[in-house]
Amino acid sequence: MANLQVSGIIEKMTGKDKDFRYMATSDLLNELNKESFKLDTDLEMRLSSIILKQLDDVAGDVSGLAVKCLAPLVKKVGEERIVEMTNKLCEKLLHGKDQHRDTASIALRTVVAQVAPSLAPSILVTLTPQMIGGISGEGMSSGIKCECLEIMCDVVQKYGSLMADDHDKLLNALLLQLGCNQATVRKKTVTCIASLASSLSDDLLAKATVQVVKNLSNKNAKSEITRTNIQMIGALSRSVGYRFGTHLGNTVPVLIKYCTSASENDEELREYSLQALESFLLRCPRDISPYCDEILNLTLEYISYDPNFTDNMEEDTDDETLEDEEDDESANEYTDDEDASWKVRRAAAKCLAGLIVSRSEMISKVYQEACPKLIDRFKEREENVKMDVFNTFIDLLRQTGNVTKGQTDTDESRQILHPFTPSVCMVAKWLLKQEVSKIVKSINRQLREKSVKTKVGAFSVLRELVVVLPDCLADHIGSLVPGIERALNDKSSTSNLKIEALVFTKLVLASHAPPVFHPYIKALSSPVLAAVGERYYKVTAEALRVCGELVRVVRPSTQGMGFDFKPFVHPIYNAIMSRLTNQDQDQEVKECAITCMGLVISTFGDQLGAELPSCLPVLVDRMGNEITRLTAVKAFAVIATSPLHIDLSCVLDHLIAELTGFLRKANRVLRQATLITMNTLVTAYGDKIDSDAYEVIVVELSSLICVSDLHMTALALELCCTLMTGKSCSENISLAVRNKVLPQALTLVKSPLLQGQALLALQGFFEALVYHANTSFYTLLDSLLSCAKPSPQSGGVPKQALYSIAQCVAVLCLAAGDKNCSSTVKMLIEILKDDSGTNSAKQHLALLSLGEIGRRKDLSAHAGIETIVIESFQSPFEEIKSAASYALGNIAVGNLSNYLPFILNQIDNQQKKQYILLHSLKEVIVRQSVDKADFQNSSVEKILALLFNHCESEEEGVRNVVAECLGKMALIEPEKLVPALKVRTTSPAAFTRATVVTAVKYSVVERPEKLDEIIFPETSSFLMLIKDGDRHVRRAAVSALSTFAHYKPNLIKGLLSELLPLLYDQTVIKKELIRTVDLGPFKHVVDDGLELRKAAFECVFTLLDSCLDQLNPSSFIIPFLKSGLEDHYDLKMICHLILSLLADKCPSAVLAVLDSLVEPLQKTINFKPKQDAVKQEHDRNEDMIRSALRAISSLDRISGVDYSHKFKSLMAEMKRSESLWGKYQTIRNE
Repeated sequence: MANLQVSGIIEKMTGKDKDFRYMATSDLLNELNKESFKLDTDLEMRLSSIILKQLDDVAGDVSGLAVKCLAPLVKKVGEERIVEMTNKLCEKLLHGKDQHRDTASIALRTVVAQVAPSLAPSILVTLTPQMIGGISGEGMSSGIKCECLEIMCDVVQKYGSLMADDHDKLLNALLLQLGCNQATVRKKTVTCIASLASSLSDDLLAKATVQVVKNLSNKNAKSEITRTNIQMIGALSRSVGYRFGTHLGNTVPVLIKYCTSASENDEELREYSLQALESFLLRCPRDISPYCDEILNLTLEYISYDPNFTDNMEEDTDDETLEDEEDDESANEYTDDEDASWKVRRAAAKCLAGLIVSRSEMISKVYQEACPKLIDRFKEREENVKMDVFNTFIDLLRQTGNVTKGQTDTDESRQILHPFTPSVCMVAKWLLKQEVSKIVKSINRQLREKSVKTKVGAFSVLRELVVVLPDCLADHIGSLVPGIERALNDKSSTSNLKIEALVFTKLVLASHAPPVFHPYIKALSSPVLAAVGERYYKVTAEALRVCGELVRVVRPSTQGMGFDFKPFVHPIYNAIMSRLTNQDQDQEVKECAITCMGLVISTFGDQLGAELPSCLPVLVDRMGNEITRLTAVKAFAVIATSPLHIDLSCVLDHLIAELTGFLRKANRVLRQATLITMNTLVTAYGDKIDSDAYEVIVVELSSLICVSDLHMTALALELCCTLMTGKSCSENISLAVRNKVLPQALTLVKSPLLQGQALLALQGFFEALVYHANTSFYTLLDSLLSCAKPSPQSGGVPKQALYSIAQCVAVLCLAAGDKNCSSTVKMLIEILKDDSGTNSAKQHLALLSLGEIGRRKDLSAHAGIETIVIESFQSPFEEIKSAASYALGNIAVGNLSNYLPFILNQIDNQQKKQYILLHSLKEVIVRQSVDKADFQNSSVEKILALLFNHCESEEEGVRNVVAECLGKMALIEPEKLVPALKVRTTSPAAFTRATVVTAVKYSVVERPEKLDEIIFPETSSFLMLIKDGDRHVRRAAVSALSTFAHYKPNLIKGLLSELLPLLYDQTVIKKELIRTVDLGPFKHVVDDGLELRKAAFECVFTLLDSCLDQLNPSSFIIPFLKSGLEDHYDLKMICHLILSLLADKCPSAVLAVLDSLVEPLQKTINFKPKQDAVKQEHDRNEDMIRSALRAISSLDRISGVDYSHKFKSLMAEMKRSESLWGKYQTIRNE
């Protein structure tokens, strides 16, 4: 039936009536678009023939529909028919009538776009030679050449890799056309070669480049041909990315030469040269390095290139009155439509931006040479170029922010670490600070311009400046205020300009000291408050945010600072109140109004006594709205913490009821905010809240205490403590806490996950129960101790839970007073005496509890407690020995003079218990280092003598404990320890050298320490042991370097040039460390260097994260990372992480060698374990494949990765494997 219908359509398509033909072709298009439409062989032939015939129809709309019919038709006909249609269309294009050429071209491009990939090779066989003939054939008109070039551009973009055999022939034909006289042919040739380049081999790419450079070296060539060849170089670079890097030696000098020697009127040649150089900077950062200084000088020369305009035509003036008197005509005195020099200036600005973005190491040089020039060019007369100058300067500021990221003010002030070599970021910031006054002066001039676009750009520059140097405008506020006023008040100002001005105002208010603004508050507040009433919601929201900062600035503290804030209170309040009460507005405005009103009440509440009864109910009402309730809850937290003690009596009961209801809501963020707000309210207004409300709150809190959400648990317990410690704590509240919250707390304390803030809050809860809630101490103690009893259902209590219970017991005892504490210690001692031979949780907990109590309180009144604890060292159970060691060390912390000599004496005399006693000593030293407490000199000498005696111990465990003790002692006594450790770096005993370096590792902690300044000059002595002859020492040195890189990178940055080659050498497989162990029936290969290589790669990963500016990733990737990707399972996993990090932070370095990295990744994802492999090996291999896929996913996100053929083929291979592609997609979506 369908075929009959189509036959009828075909008959109508051949009719004489144009309208009939149009309607029939339209009907055919509808039929072809139906998925159910099928064709037999006969119908295929007829349809193909009739549609090709329709392409020549005299009626343009009929031929247009026929072209549309081709798209669905090529999907439904066979290979033979498509090839036949392609041939006929090529014939029409190349030898048909001129009027049909456009239609044939569009038809061919449609066939190329719609044909199935499986049939593409068949078409290319017939299409490519004919198109090459059309491009290079003699007698072909420029029109035919252009059509053929457009078609080939489509073909090579889609199927470039399928036509490798034709690449050479096609390239030859295209290169010839670069010398064509017709500009359109040359332009389309450039596009076609650029599209082809991405699939060319390296040899053919080199051939193309050599030919283009050869064309450029022809001195007799016409200027337009030269321009085309320069465009060609830029297009090749943009197309092939890093692959063009090897050709820069031939191209960059040519471009620079043309740029400087071009005739005065040849602006386009300069523009194209600068655009090509910009492309090199962004896409070939490694290979362009030698030319960067030259390019910088070139961009600075041409950023002000304006041969038709002299500076005296535009005199700079700061006189604002002149600007207002000028009329529009004089605003731009010089205009010349034929002046194209602005294109050169724009290209130079963008090229400079490319240099800034890609060369962070040159930032100091850019500041010294380019910054003054850029600031000077803010006066640029062509607005589009001015925007590019602004954007280039913003790039410079952002790059400054990037290189100074993580650099605190203390780092800047503590140049003692490296007084002779200030880091790049410090120099960059210092140089920027020197330019601030010039920047402000120049920007103020731009803020007086009539152009809105210019003013928006100027505010963008100021905003970025404040982000990078937060307090730099303190001396310039007065000169900037008029510009802000004009931007907000001027009738010609757009919303975009107002938003930019407001965002800048907010940032500047937030980042400077309040007194700086006090002289200008009146001038600033008026336009900002007017902006609050704007109709456009984004302007209003931003204005409200500025009001929030304005409130803080107007009254920074309640004590007063000599500034009269009262005249501003009511205008600010009224402006915000009008927005707060208006319901018909955007959510963003509502939230900003609520937040701002919270700040106003908190800051000016004492001046708004009459207004509070009308304002506070509105805020409470906003808590009833699901959209605004979270913001309102946070606003009340701000109000409750106000030092003005705002009177909330009119809304307090309603407020508490609403908040209590929120504790039952599913929204976790809302519950957290509610707990914080309730805590502040109970602290400030506890005596005014009804006790019945408290009981309801306690019931709700009990349901929030659970181990699955420790943050919520901590907040709930803190609120419980606040309720119990408040003035209004009654017996009913205490009873409610004991009945509802205590059981939850006792369940929580048994969790092995309990830690941090939740554990501290739980300790505070038990303390409050004894102090304030009149709870029986002994009942509570029994409850806690019984938590350690193993239950039939869950078995024994986890070790971590016992530590938590012990800490709670200690806090409880100290809160209960000396008498109760003393009786508890006696009871615990009795437990130790009774259960000395068992491995009971009871004995374990008793030891831990004694340690926790002893750390907080001197237990020397209990004679012989140390000997009782030491008896537990005889226990056959490791857990009891460890707990006894912990207890003895912590008891000693409570009274050093009494117990430390005892521990030292025992270490000397008890050889068998030495390891456990050293752990006790470690507890003492670690606690002292954290608490910043000192030992007596005699004790220090004894401790050091003892520790150094054990440096060469045969037991690795003993050496590790000794190293940690020495490291922590170095924090307490750095002047004594550092020289003593340094001397031992040359010890003949390898164990001593390794212990000393490990000790240095333990001495490096996150917080600033006095040790840092003392160890800095000696760091090299320790870390240079990385080239020691003993592998254990080398591994210790690598581990220490990794710790320095993580916590104190500034201490090692100056040494990295020496250390990195040595570190990289540790990642290489050393054959001398591989040995074969004969196990009788089979032999086992042992690699003693594996752990060292693993530590070295982990160290590189840390360095890449913290000291990237000191590393050259390219020298590490090949060969070291590549060999790691082919090494042992453990190393591959680390190398995959390093590769992902490099892909994110140094994409250009990875791109440059990507082809070399594909092969090891490919082997990893295709590896199959042996058939007899155990489940563990299969699981391990799956983990390794997933790790490799994560690295591939990171590589795939690099801009320009498509330029690598090997990577593209790897991705294509993965797509063909269903299981691999499924895993890859899962990882992409993580």
